[in-house]
Amino acid sequence: MSNGSTFPPPRRSRGPLLIVLAVVVAVGVGGWLLWRPPGGGLFPAGGAASGSPSADGGGAGDDAPTAGADRPAPAGGPRLRDRTVLLDPGHNPRNRDHTREIARLVDIGNDRKECDTTGTATDGGYAEAEFTLDVVRRARTLLRAEGARVVLTQDGDRPYGPCVDGRAAAGNAAHADAAVSVHADGSVAGNRGFHVILPARVTAGAADTSRIVGPSRDLGERLADRFAAVTGSARSNYVGHGTGLDVRSDLGGLNLSTVPKVFIECGNMRDPKDAAQLTDAQWREKAARGITEGITDFLTR
Repeated sequence: MSNGSTFPPPRRSRGPLLIVLAVVVAVGVGGWLLWRPPGGGLFPAGGAASGSPSADGGGAGDDAPTAGADRPAPAGGPRLRDRTVLLDPGHNPRNRDHTREIARLVDIGNDRKECDTTGTATDGGYAEAEFTLDVVRRARTLLRAEGARVVLTQDGDRPYGPCVDGRAAAGNAAHADAAVSVHADGSVAGNRGFHVILPARVTAGAADTSRIVGPSRDLGERLADRFAAVTGSARSNYVGHGTGLDVRSDLGGLNLSTVPKVFIECGNMRDPKDAAQLTDAQWREKAARGITEGITDFLTR
């Protein structure tokens, strides 16, 4: 409200006021630069403190960057980011309850074969289908830790199967960068070791493996190398002439695949020494790690 005066009030000197303001600002800035949160990291007031959640939900940690800091991306990040892996646990624990359904014939391009089978088992009754699910679940955890998107053909959540053509279709639909079907063999005692099955060149009916034969061999060789190194298992003494590699044209899961794909027979369940490994949880963790490393080697080559 105006007091009616037509004259401005007398002007005051601002020199002392500016000096006081300068001192206050200097002290405030110094305190801001030197303030440390209880966790020990150096942050501006209002910034992220040590251990506070980052944007992706993880803890920031004591070395979290200050706002606006120009730091390089951390080394050793997820190696399989933006990669998709299809894992196919062979058979299904409940196939035995659906023998008629799994006996149905399906087209594999160059032949017709059973939808699926029950698989084998150790003399002690440990089923191949239980083994494959356990190893695949372990490998899924390891692959996800590397940043991969992992797709399973089944997770013990189906009444039976899927059929072999459906297993191939799952990898194709996911546009998988690599696909691995996990099995254990059922040969005779004395036959020991693991082997990896590679797709043959098949161009018949719905099957055309011509584009995946090369990359599948690369995947299989790397998988065999890493599996042997991690598990300490020998390559098969009865398949592959010591290479641990076998090429087949009679498997629908390979014939119908349009993405690089292999099978791995992790050992012989009918041999007592191999069975002792396959039934050991610690060895199965090694098997999962060997499979993961083989896939990772292939996808980061």
